[in-house]
Amino acid sequence: MKRLYLLLLMLMTVSLITACGTEATPEATAESLEEIEAPDNTRLILATTTSTNDSGLLDAILPDFEESSDYDVEVVAVGTGQALALGEAGDADVLLVHARAREDAFVESGNGSARYDVMYNDFVLIGAEDDPAGIMGNDAAGAFAAISESESAFISRGDDSGTHTKELSVWEAAGITPEGDWYQEAGQGMGAVITIANEQQAYTLTDRSTFIARAAEGLDLVILVEGDPVLSNPYGVIPVSQEAHPDVNAEGAQAFVDWLTSLETQELIASYTVNGQQLFFPDSEAYRAAQSE
Repeated sequence: MKRLYLLLLMLMTVSLITACGTEATPEATAESLEEIEAPDNTRLILATTTSTNDSGLLDAILPDFEESSDYDVEVVAVGTGQALALGEAGDADVLLVHARAREDAFVESGNGSARYDVMYNDFVLIGAEDDPAGIMGNDAAGAFAAISESESAFISRGDDSGTHTKELSVWEAAGITPEGDWYQEAGQGMGAVITIANEQQAYTLTDRSTFIARAAEGLDLVILVEGDPVLSNPYGVIPVSQEAHPDVNAEGAQAFVDWLTSLETQELIASYTVNGQQLFFPDSEAYRAAQSE
């Protein structure tokens, strides 16, 4: 009888321990499923155009990515041509640029794995309020022709950037090769070029976002030409191909792309304003799909 009692007591003890273990197991499993492993390589190099940096957009949205992903983003703000060159050399992990034909060529060459729509704004032609060449309106090629004919001072980026690429395409549409003392190639970023144009009361082509950001700091220049369809300015994000450049942080690049094109980040982009003006308009596939619902 005593042995039977001890056996029953042992069975009850084992059952109790097992029951406690069973209660703890689901909680532990749920925690493990919620855990996100930190990336092996937390350094991510983003080569991007100066407009995303000078406008303040990156300062506004990047902390969200860094806090949610554990990646540390190193921003290299240069012209689109230089950003693409960094990608071609494998010296950047992901690109955020704005020269569509060149972006497509970058991917087709095998240097980028894919191109994703991100956002858009537009280019505007700015100058002194008295408008000596009389260009005000919505005809970009006509305005460039009037500037050339009057030999009014024009400051060009001259730096192989997306803005410079757009400028050259407008000169080509006008049938003009700009040359002479009136045409100055600065070889600098957009913010610096606007400063030079402001000092000389000259004309220049700029993306609207950088102009708005700079105008908030004080400018004597105004928008004179806008609304021409040729002045559209789409931005794309491209992960640099790991097949072409084995040392790039492909995992981090794709994580950045997924975050940037997500509906949540697109709404962050839409909410970014300066002096009450929206600088960029979201245009990712996820955002467009949400708008069509």
